[in-house]
Amino acid sequence: MTSTPLTGLHDLVEAAGHPHGGGNMKPHYDDRLANEDLAPLRKQKWSSYNIFAFWMSDVHSVGGYVTAGSLFALGLQSWQVLVALIAGIVIVQVFANMVAKPSQKTGVPFPVINRVVFGIRGANIPAIIRGLIAIAWYGVQTFLAAESLNIVFLKFIPGSAALLDVSFAGLSALGWISYAILWTAQFLLFWNGMEVIRRFIDWAGPAVYLVMIVLAVYLVSQAGIENISFTLSTTQLDFWASIPVMFAAIALVVSYFSGPMLNFGDFARYGKSFAAVKKGNFWGLPINFVFFSLLTVITASATVPVFGDLITDPIATVERIDTPFAILLGGLTFVTATVGINIVANFISPAFDFSNVAPKKISWRAGGMIAAVGSTFLMPWNWYSNSDAIHYSLGVLGALIGPLFGILIAGYYFAARQRVKVDAMFTMDPAGPYWYRNGFNPNAVKAVIAAGVPTVAIAIFPKLFADLGLFNVSWVSDYSWFIGCGLGFVLFLLFERLDPRVPTFDGETDGISDGTVDQAAEAPDGEAVPVLANTAPDAATPRETLA
Repeated sequence: MTSTPLTGLHDLVEAAGHPHGGGNMKPHYDDRLANEDLAPLRKQKWSSYNIFAFWMSDVHSVGGYVTAGSLFALGLQSWQVLVALIAGIVIVQVFANMVAKPSQKTGVPFPVINRVVFGIRGANIPAIIRGLIAIAWYGVQTFLAAESLNIVFLKFIPGSAALLDVSFAGLSALGWISYAILWTAQFLLFWNGMEVIRRFIDWAGPAVYLVMIVLAVYLVSQAGIENISFTLSTTQLDFWASIPVMFAAIALVVSYFSGPMLNFGDFARYGKSFAAVKKGNFWGLPINFVFFSLLTVITASATVPVFGDLITDPIATVERIDTPFAILLGGLTFVTATVGINIVANFISPAFDFSNVAPKKISWRAGGMIAAVGSTFLMPWNWYSNSDAIHYSLGVLGALIGPLFGILIAGYYFAARQRVKVDAMFTMDPAGPYWYRNGFNPNAVKAVIAAGVPTVAIAIFPKLFADLGLFNVSWVSDYSWFIGCGLGFVLFLLFERLDPRVPTFDGETDGISDGTVDQAAEAPDGEAVPVLANTAPDAATPRETLA
């Protein structure tokens, strides 16, 4: 058979809001698996600064502020908190680099690269789980941003206070107005595509830093620098008692970033090189997170002498300053920060995840809108303040992030040995290398179940036992991500050893990404991506030859 021609200059398509030429959509790609948004990128243009800005948007939020502040209130010495911060965020950096590589090298998003490990259809398992988590947290973050906007309304439009007395479905009329404004703003930002989102996060991260620094300087000047402490706890643990708390703090840092870390490939695919992605991760994670955490504790510590009590919520801090300019600037800044994290962590992920389920019917934009609309129907304001509701709903889904991460890493780096036949991820041919058994890799499915069940149990039952007054081993839940990741990694490799499924394409070169060359980033304008060259639609290695 002759090879199907590559996409030509006049067949260029638009991928996820990119200019024409962004996607390398080939005529022989099956439309049940591919659209302009899921196809490998023709150009990868993001610099290390763009990746750095991505992490700034992920860190600079109300949740990030409260999380960082909580570490300094655990009863640890300042140096112990710093060690825990650095250890936790370096672990995140290493894992983010690992999950970034397969997507950057092949130019495809998180759900598509999972086809290598889970199978053509099986990739929807991690995609749907990650998408559902994002839907829930998208609503929560939008609600938190709306709370910030409420403060601005109440300060500058006093009559809006009357709207607090009118409520519908558990949210005040003012809350609905603020929520609708933020929902629409995020929708418009998302709808304009990845390039507009990139420009927004490039600006938002530094803007939040500027206001945070101004806020810290103002409060320190009011409090007196001699009254600033890097320990927010009223009690201090002795050295041996502090050791398990330090490990819990490390686990907390990793858990906080586990969601965006899992689907970081959705962003790493745009990196112009893997080196640029790693550099961006270095500045965006250990450097950025430690600096932001120190800025957080300085600001929170200053609230004690200035206001008479410890305030760990930046919105409440701005509100207590009670000057129009501070409330306007602070309120809008934290709205911007929350929108930033919502877009990068909870909008783009389900956009690709749900598009992967039915590419012919669900585009990247449609996938994002499913998440946005679905999040509103969940009415997050009713369950966000209920820790039990979050624990027993999102706890189940969140506990699966670790196993999914471990399986992906084991599959790409060890089972596939970083060798991926990119075109084969877009064919429904039963003879294709990633078809496995009816589109599912049974080893990956078994690993999800075998690792997921105990991990969910570890995340859920210790709290249940403690609530029932039986016994308290809730500390083990802090490590559910690590346990799940380890189990998923080991079990998948075990199943692959007993019954090898993932192909390595030894001896083949055409159409193979082997993890060593930034092919898409080096493709000249108007030319096909080298990794996809010379690959016929029937070139996939038959399944039986790979056993």
